[in-house]
Amino acid sequence: MIKFRRRSQGLCGIATGTAADIGGRTHTIVTPRILAIDFGTKRMGLAVSDALGMTAQGLPTLERTRIADDLERLYSLVEEYSVECVLVGNPIGHSGAETAMSQRVAEFVEKLRRRLPCPVELRDERLTSVEANRTLREAGLSIGKRQRAVDRVAAVLLLQSYLDYLENERSRGSGPEG
Repeated sequence: MIKFRRRSQGLCGIATGTAADIGGRTHTIVTPRILAIDFGTKRMGLAVSDALGMTAQGLPTLERTRIADDLERLYSLVEEYSVECVLVGNPIGHSGAETAMSQRVAEFVEKLRRRLPCPVELRDERLTSVEANRTLREAGLSIGKRQRAVDRVAAVLLLQSYLDYLENERSRGSGPEG
């Protein structure tokens, strides 16, 4: 007999404590894949979770063209990677207030929600680009190489922070009471 337990849900309705009890042994269910987008007016950084939901893998940066082309490319990635949730970085201000860019992101997310077959959620991305630039600078990359990689690295950082959050939630749910 298989019994499923569900502890809580993160963004996109992804369970953070799903397990299957099969014959008295607990097995973790494979986590749905997540696509993260670091939105920009010229480029979008992209990252996708691995099949186990443990690590964020950078994808080639999407050079923006027309909105219809951008949406079609993102739809193709959702299909290619069997993505069940999309996270879009929300560049809110340090005080937590909306910015001009966060308003543009919200408009883009609405278009994305109409186009994609899966949930699309906003996630606070304060300082991910700053952290990405710092990481690339510490790695010794030239300014030109940093500019080409920063969007992808920011998307990886955004997604990895969310995957770490999910793992922490799973860990808290698997204690003596879980």
